[in-house]
Parts: sequence; structure tokens; C-alpha cells
Amino acid sequence: MAFDTTIFDDKEFRGALNKLEELLSHSKAVLVGAGSSACAGLPLTNQLTNKALESDKLSVDSKEILRSIQSSFAGANPTSHIEDYLSELVDWLAITSRRITRGIDSSNVKIGDAEYNHRQLIAAIDEIKLAIFEVINIEVDSEIHERFVKALHRPMRPGKESHAGSVDYLVMNYDTLIEDALALSELRYADGLEGGVSGWWSPTTFDKMPLDARVFKLHGSINWAEHPSSTTPIRIAPHLKCNKKQTAKIMIWPASTKYRETQLDPYANLLQRARLVLNPTNGNQKVLLVTGYSFGDSHINLEIERGLKSSKGNLTLVAFTSDTQPNGVLKKWHEDSTINEQVLIFADKGFFHAAQVLKSSDSIEWWKFENLTQILEGGV
Repeated sequence: MAFDTTIFDDKEFRGALNKLEELLSHSKAVLVGAGSSACAGLPLTNQLTNKALESDKLSVDSKEILRSIQSSFAGANPTSHIEDYLSELVDWLAITSRRITRGIDSSNVKIGDAEYNHRQLIAAIDEIKLAIFEVINIEVDSEIHERFVKALHRPMRPGKESHAGSVDYLVMNYDTLIEDALALSELRYADGLEGGVSGWWSPTTFDKMPLDARVFKLHGSINWAEHPSSTTPIRIAPHLKCNKKQTAKIMIWPASTKYRETQLDPYANLLQRARLVLNPTNGNQKVLLVTGYSFGDSHINLEIERGLKSSKGNLTLVAFTSDTQPNGVLKKWHEDSTINEQVLIFADKGFFHAAQVLKSSDSIEWWKFENLTQILEGGV
């Protein structure tokens, strides 16, 4: 369905787009969530959950564990999903690990009506990762993502000057669409791995110059695997035999759980670099554009809020949301007079920036990734 742009004939809504254009002409970062991948043919989170739960990669134990965890999330708002369940499992694993380390006789944990040991939890986590990998590792269309990154790396309007420089991508997704789009657009980027189709974790790649972009995969990636002697990622070409041996050790994790925070790399390194992105210093201005993210990760939300409050006005948040109006943490930030001048919210039926509130009786749908891309290209 074509993007209905008639609302931008209204002077005030046109003004909202002009604000966006002005902000994005400066230094920027982008936080990318799962909603941005739907237009490429990848499932939304709820679809991923349903397909993963039906996967034949799951053993009887894993299915029973997942059913018990799913039941414990009954009535969750917003609706729970596979990442919640995997987070819960990782937390249980942290408990069993701690008990084993302290030499406790029984390290088992009770999930639902049954008890499970450390080994069973590890097996369940690996199987769920395999199920997620199977759902995501499909043919996709990167055209819109290519247009998106090209638009970000040049002015929205031809002939206008841009001082954007390198763009930081804070990626919540496991897929590789952003990396693929950057490479196909001939934009130089670092993702923390040295090498090529096969590679190894080397975060100094983020510090190389010149770069057009840095990609921080905050939840890992489906093309990362654990090396037998290390928890840091390697990337193995799909045609190599050793790739099959690594499949069960795919390095994806759903959220910044306490268990994961104990690992120095890659998570701690990536999160620290994300913090630096969200805390511009020395008077440098930074704009954080958020697309496809539902603000469901409390840890990431906390880091954004810290950035808004500690950057002394130097961080500006531009959030696109499918909600009719600001809800949850976006509502909180919009109503916080100490930071709301730094928060611009493009909701489905309005634009919200501090005291300025523009409402529409119809859905604007500027939050859809393909429509936002059209806006960034200057096609509205």
C-alpha cells in the first residue's frame, strides 16, 4: 500500500519533517529494532515466537521448559515473546552456574512443575538459538535497507550541505541486513570482527579511520559463533565444514541479563561503546534516530535515558513509533520537563515535541521503515 503523504500538505506537519531534516544533517546514530526488518521479508517478533516454538529443533525438554515459561508470562503487557523466554532461561542458567561454582549439592532449578539441571538449560538455550536461526536465516530483499543507509549518508535534499560524518548503528536485530546494505552501498564500516566472510573478534576495528559507519550488534548476530577456546565471536564461512560444528554455539542473546554482563567481551565492549555514542561530550551534538524498536528492552531504555540526562542537552532522541501517541517510556520522557525538549516523537497519529503536540485523525504511518526511508530520501 502506497504511503499517503497528503498530511504533509499541512504546514505544521511539514514543519515536523523540516525539524527532522535539520537534525539529521548533523552527527547521528541509529537504533534499529526488529520492526525495520519486516519489509525485507523477516518475521516480526510475534511471528518469530510462533515459528520458533513450533520448530523441530526443540527437544521434548526444551518444549516443556518453554511452555512453562510462556505460562508464567500470561497476561504480560505488551505480549511476551521468544526473547523474553530466552532471557528467562539465561537467568536460570546464571543461578545454576552460581550454585555449581559455590559447590552446592543440588544446582537444579524448578521451572513450572519440573526441575532442570545446568546441562539441560544449556541444551535448551542452544536449541532455541538454532530455532531462531532457522527462522531468520532465509532469503531476504535488502533493497529498502540499501536505500535507507544511502539516504542517511547524504543530505535529505540534493544540494544541501551535510556534516553527518560517520554514522553509528545500534542494532538490536540478529539479522545482517544493515551490514549487507552498507557493504552493497560501498560504505566502509566496522562491526567488531576482523577478516571477511570468515573473521574473528577484534574491537579495534571500530577505531580504524576512515569509516562511514560502525555497527554495534547489541544482541549478537546469527553469523557469529563461539570459538571453542573463547566466548568472543568468530564468523565462519557457510561453505566450511567447521561451520556445521559451530551451529549450536550461535552468539545471539536477547537482552542484557546479569549473566551476560559478567562476560567481558563482546557484550561489555559493545555496551560501553554504545554508552559513549549516547553520551556526546565537549559540546558535540548527537541525534539518535530510533526505528523499528518498541522500547521493550529496559536496559537499553535506561542507557538512552542516562544519555538524555547526562549529555547536558547534547543528545537528541528522534523516535518513530507505531503507537497512536507516546506510551510507556516515551510518554515518561515526553512529560519530563528536564529532557522533553530533546525528545521528538513521530507517532502513528501525531507529532510530539515538548509543548508542541500535533494530532491526526488518520494513521500517518511514517514509522514504517519503508515510509521513513522515503522521507529520508526527500521523497515526501
